[in-house]
Amino acid sequence: MALNSSQRSYLGIDIGSTSIKIVELKKEGSQMKLVNYGFTESLNSLQLDKQSNFSLIAGIINKICDKSGIETKNAISALPTFSVFTSVMTLSGVSKKDLKSAIHWEAKKVIPLPLEEMILDFKEIENNKKDGDNSARILLTGAPRALVKKYIEIFKLAKINLLSLETETFSLIRALLGNDKSTVMLVEIGANTTDVSIVDYNIPMLNRSIDIGGVKITEKMEQQLNINKESAEQLKYDLGISSLDSGNAKVPQAIADAVSPIINEIKYAKNLYFSKNKKQTEKVILSGGSALLPNLANYFSKVLDMKVIVGDPWARISYPLDLKPLLTEIGPRMSVAVGLAMREIE
Repeated sequence: MALNSSQRSYLGIDIGSTSIKIVELKKEGSQMKLVNYGFTESLNSLQLDKQSNFSLIAGIINKICDKSGIETKNAISALPTFSVFTSVMTLSGVSKKDLKSAIHWEAKKVIPLPLEEMILDFKEIENNKKDGDNSARILLTGAPRALVKKYIEIFKLAKINLLSLETETFSLIRALLGNDKSTVMLVEIGANTTDVSIVDYNIPMLNRSIDIGGVKITEKMEQQLNINKESAEQLKYDLGISSLDSGNAKVPQAIADAVSPIINEIKYAKNLYFSKNKKQTEKVILSGGSALLPNLANYFSKVLDMKVIVGDPWARISYPLDLKPLLTEIGPRMSVAVGLAMREIE
C-alpha cells in the first residue's frame, strides 16, 4: 500500500520460507514514519538452495514494490536465525590490539564449520561489567558465505541496493523491544520453524530453533480433525486456542497438541539460561504469523505461568489512524521487516 514517498526512506525486506514482507520507513524529525508496505504469502517453498529460485524471488520482490508503489531502492534484509551461528564468549586478559585474533582463535572452537566458509562479525557487550573486571564479553556471529552470496545475487537480480544483512533476531529486538533492557524471550513462530531467543540488555544471549511452525499446526489439525488444508487453516484463525472446555474442544486441543513442542522449547531455554546466568526471563513476546491465533498468548501465559504478549512492531512508528485495524492484524507477520527498515533511521 502506498502512503507517500521519500528519497531518504529505507526498505526492510523479509524473505521467509513461504512469504515475502516489505516495509518502507523514513525519519521525520524525531519520528519514524510508515511510507509503504506490501507482502505476499502462501507461496510455495522459497528454497534458497536452488539457483532457479533466485529470479523467482527477485521477481516477487519487484512485484510487491510495483503494486505497493515503492520507489526507493535502498534495502536491508535478514538471514534466518536458524542458519546463523551466534555465541557469547568471555575473553580475559586480552588487549584491544590482540582482541580480533583472540576472537578468531576462540571461534574455531565453537563454530562447527570451517571458518573460511563463514563471515564472522563480533561486538563487545558492555553491560553489567564490574569494576576491576578486565575481561571482555563478546557476541560472535557467523554466517555461511554461500548463504550471504545467495542473498546478494537475489538483490542484484531485483536491481535493489542491499545496504546490509543482519540476523532476524536483531531485527525483532529493534522492532519489538526498543529501549527495553530487561531479560525477555522472543518467540518467532514462522511457517516452518520457530526461533526462541533470550535477550538481555538488547543482546541475544541464547538462540534456539525448532522445526515447528504454522504449517505443522495446520497439518496437525488436518490429521486430528480429518479435514482438508483449507478448512484447517480457516478454523485455526477463527477459533485458535479457545476454551478447551467448550463445545469446539477438538479444535483447540489439536492446536494445543501442535504447539506443545514450542512450549517445551520455551521452558528448556528459560531453564537453561537461568542455570547459566542466574537470571529469570521476565516475559515472552510472540511474533510471526501464528502469533495471531486467537487466545494463543493467554494460553501460553497460563501454561508457562509467566507474562506472554503479542509484539507490536508499529509501537514506535507513525502511521494514519485509519490503518490501525489492518496494521494490528498483520503486525506479527511484519515484525522482522519493520525492524530491518528501522536499522538506517533509528
